[in-house]
Amino acid sequence: MKNQAKRLATLSTIVCAMALGACEGAMGPAGTDGTDGSNGTAGTNGTNGTNGTMGTMGTMGTMGTMGANGSNGTNGSDGTNGANARHTMFFTPVAAPTTDAAKRVIDASPSVLVDDQDVAIGYHTILRSGDMSGTGRFGVLVDQTGAALKDAANMDIVADSNDFSSLLAVGTKNFSVSHFESSPGAMYLTELAQDAGGLLTATSTRAIDFSSVGGLWNPCAGSVTPWNTHLGSEEYPPDARTFVDQATLGGLPDAASITAFVRYLGVTGWTGATPIATVRAAFNPYRFGFATEVVVTAAGATSVQKHYAMGRIALELATVMPDRRTVYLTDDGLNVGLYMFVADAVGDLSAGTLYAVKWTQLSDLRGGSANLTWVSLGHATDSDVTGWTTGAGALAFSDIFDSMPVATCDTAGGFKLIAAGDANIECLRLRSGMGPAASRLETRRFASYSGATTEFRKEEGLTYNPTTHKMYIAYTSIEKGMTDMSATNDVATANHIRLPKNTCGGVYELDLGTDWTIMSEFVARSMHAIVVGTETTYAAGTPYAGNTCAIDGIASPDNVTVLPGYDVLIIGEDTSAHQNDVIWAYDLFDHELTRIQTTPYGSETTSPYWYPNFRGVGYLMSVVQHPYGESDQAQLTTPADSHSYLGYIGPFPRLD
Repeated sequence: MKNQAKRLATLSTIVCAMALGACEGAMGPAGTDGTDGSNGTAGTNGTNGTNGTMGTMGTMGTMGTMGANGSNGTNGSDGTNGANARHTMFFTPVAAPTTDAAKRVIDASPSVLVDDQDVAIGYHTILRSGDMSGTGRFGVLVDQTGAALKDAANMDIVADSNDFSSLLAVGTKNFSVSHFESSPGAMYLTELAQDAGGLLTATSTRAIDFSSVGGLWNPCAGSVTPWNTHLGSEEYPPDARTFVDQATLGGLPDAASITAFVRYLGVTGWTGATPIATVRAAFNPYRFGFATEVVVTAAGATSVQKHYAMGRIALELATVMPDRRTVYLTDDGLNVGLYMFVADAVGDLSAGTLYAVKWTQLSDLRGGSANLTWVSLGHATDSDVTGWTTGAGALAFSDIFDSMPVATCDTAGGFKLIAAGDANIECLRLRSGMGPAASRLETRRFASYSGATTEFRKEEGLTYNPTTHKMYIAYTSIEKGMTDMSATNDVATANHIRLPKNTCGGVYELDLGTDWTIMSEFVARSMHAIVVGTETTYAAGTPYAGNTCAIDGIASPDNVTVLPGYDVLIIGEDTSAHQNDVIWAYDLFDHELTRIQTTPYGSETTSPYWYPNFRGVGYLMSVVQHPYGESDQAQLTTPADSHSYLGYIGPFPRLD
C-alpha cells in the first residue's frame, strides 16, 4: 500500500511540471517573507592562541607595620615527680673488746656520716643509779608513801636495773621517765636541761607515785605515744594458777619477788610458811602485767593509769601506731604470743578489742617466714577488768578455768590441751561466761585456747617504720616452742612454728596492710627473718673464747628502734653469748651490720630508742643496765662500777 502511494505522488509531480512549461503567464507580486528559520548549530571552537611574553616585574611595595603580640597560651600540665634520693647514715664502727680494760667501759661510735655530712657523736651519761640530782637520788626504791626502802644495813636500796627511758618535751621543759626493772618496780621523772650544742644534763629527779594503782611490777621496755605520753610495761607477772595449786608462799615460783614487792605495801615478816590465803589478801597477781601510761604536765606533775583493757601478759612493751588506735604488745618468756589492741577511740587506750596472732608457716630457712592472721579475743574496758580484780568480784584462776592432769585430759568433755607460758602443756576448760575475764586476766592461755599461736620464745622489742609501712620484732632465741614438736612446749593440735633451733635469735620484718574487719590500716599480714645470729665456738685461749654466737653477728637481740628515712635498724643485745653486749646498726638496704656500742662486763643494752627531733636535735637513747650483774660478777672491783647508766648516743642533727 505504501509503494502504491509513492508511485502516485511521483507521477503527479511530472504532470504538473509539464503543464507549467506549456502555459507560463506574467509574474505575480512577491509573496510576504517567510518566517526566519531556526539557528544553525554552533561551529567548533578555534585553536588557542600562543602565550604572550612575561611583562617586566613591578617595584616592591613598602613594608607594613608589625602587628601586636598575641595572648599567652595556657600552661601545660605538671610533669611527674622525680624519684627521691636515698638518705644514708654510716656509723664509724667500734671493735669487739678483747682486753680487760676495753671490757670495763662503754665504747661508742665517735662519728657518723649522715648523707655527706660528717657528724661528731659519742656516748653521753646523764645519770647513774644512786646519783643525786636536785634533792632526789636516782633509782632509790620507795614504798607507797614515797619513803625509801632500806636494806639490812638500813641503807637506801638503789636499783641498778634502769631500763627504758623516754624523752618528753612538755611546754618549755624537758623530761625523761625511767624504768627500774625491780621488785617493787619504780619509775623516775628526771628534768633535763639542753644546751646550745644539744647536750642533755639532769637538773632534778624524783620517784613517780604508783600508789593509786597498787604499785608497779617489774617495768621493762616502753615507748612514747603519738600524743607525747610515756607508755610503760609490767613484765613477768606471777602465775595466778600457782596461787590455787600451792598452799604456802614457799610453793610459789615467784615467792622471792612477791616478798620483795609487798614491802611497797608495808608488809614484812613473810616466810615460806606464810599461808597462801594471807598472801592473796595482800597481793592479787591479776593486778599486774599491764601497759602503764604516765602523763607528765608542763609543771612536772605526773599521773598514772594501767590499761587493763589491753590484756595481761609478760609485757615487754606496747607500741602505738600512727593511727593512734592500733597498738602492738610483745610478750616475753616461754611459749608466748603476739598481740594487737585496737582502741575504740583515738588517743584513748581504756577500751577496745584485743587480738592474738596465728602463724601459718611458709618456710623454715634462716629464721623462717609465715603468713599471719588474727584471732579476736573480744572487747573490754579498763573498768570491766577492775571489777574482776578488786572487791567482792575479784576472780581467782579456778573461777576462770577448770583443769585436770594432762595425761588424762578429757578432750571429749570439753577440755583442751594448750601450751602457754612457763606452765608448759596444760589441760584446761573455760568455765561458763568466763571468756571476757579470761581474755584480759589470762590473755596468753585464752589465746592458746582460742587457736592463736603461743609458741614464740622471748619476744622482745618492736618498732615501726613509717617510711616503708613495716614493723620489726626481736626474738632473743629461736628454740623451745618455736621448734618442731618440742616435747614439753608443743601440742599436736597446734605446733604452728617449726623452725631449726638457733639460740642466737633473730629479728623479723612484718608487712602491714588494711583489714576492714578489724578496722585498721596497721594489721600485720606476714613476717620473715631479716637477720639471725650464728651459733659458734671459739677455741680456748683465743681473743673471743667464751663467746657462743659469732662475734660479728647479733646475739640474743632485745630492743630495736628504726631510723625512718635512713634505712637503719638499731638492734640492742641482752645476751650471755657475747661477753660484752652490743648495739648494732643494721643497714636495711645493704643488709650489713655495724657495731656502734659495746658495754661493760655483765651488763645489758636496754632502751635504744630514736628521737629524730627533740627540740631541734636528734638522740639515740641508750641505757646500760646492771654492769657486772648478769655475768662476770667476779670482775667487779669497785662497787660503784655496778651502777646503771642513763645516757644517749649523739647529739645528731635534726633528722625528721
